Amino acid sequence: MDTQVFDKIDDPNEDNVISQDSVPDLATVNSDDEPVDREISEEEASVKKNKRKNSSRKKDAPSSFITGLFDWTSAFLFALIAVVLIMTFCFRIVDVDGGSMLNTLQDHNKVIVTGLDYKPQVGDIVVISHGVELEKVIVKRIIAVGGQTVDLDERTGEVIVDGVVIEENYVTSKTEARDTPFPIEVEEGKVFVLGDNRSVSKDSRYQEVGLIDEDWIIGKVQYRFYPFNEIGKVE
Repeated sequence: MDTQVFDKIDDPNEDNVISQDSVPDLATVNSDDEPVDREISEEEASVKKNKRKNSSRKKDAPSSFITGLFDWTSAFLFALIAVVLIMTFCFRIVDVDGGSMLNTLQDHNKVIVTGLDYKPQVGDIVVISHGVELEKVIVKRIIAVGGQTVDLDERTGEVIVDGVVIEENYVTSKTEARDTPFPIEVEEGKVFVLGDNRSVSKDSRYQEVGLIDEDWIIGKVQYRFYPFNEIGKVE
């Protein structure tokens, strides 16, 4: 049998040992065999930034809607409360019903009434809520206030306050007594009122109406804004 002589027997562990220098750093590679810590391009950075923004917008959308709805509702309620307070304490819009204030005010006129810190004065045209005595509010002119005395001259139809005939250029007919006896002394805290159209006005000459408590006065008629051709201050 032939014998094959080997000059050298290779050590199986000698050449097959892998150098540590030739092993790639597993911490520096990814699935594409590219370094993870490489610098990304500006285009890639922009794409990633936009994705984050879009994701943030989607998350914030419901929250933004609720916040906006809450802000709108709060503003509406604030405005509504402000209108109610203004209409209650500062001014009101009143429709004139009837002809008892002709020729100063006519039926269906719309007027602005102010009542904030109002103190009744002789000559003022006022809107009165008479409680349960009358079915609706009335509009009259103050002729006398608390402490004054009112009388009528049956012959001339003139109104006399504290012994002095008052000038009433707004009246078109004589003032006649009704079922209230004259002279009448106005109590403190009350006023005596008459309508300018004395022939049809139901006012303090009637015991049904009588003297008006100042607390019943809603406010003073200041301006007429309808009809539009008669807009202006009411005297």
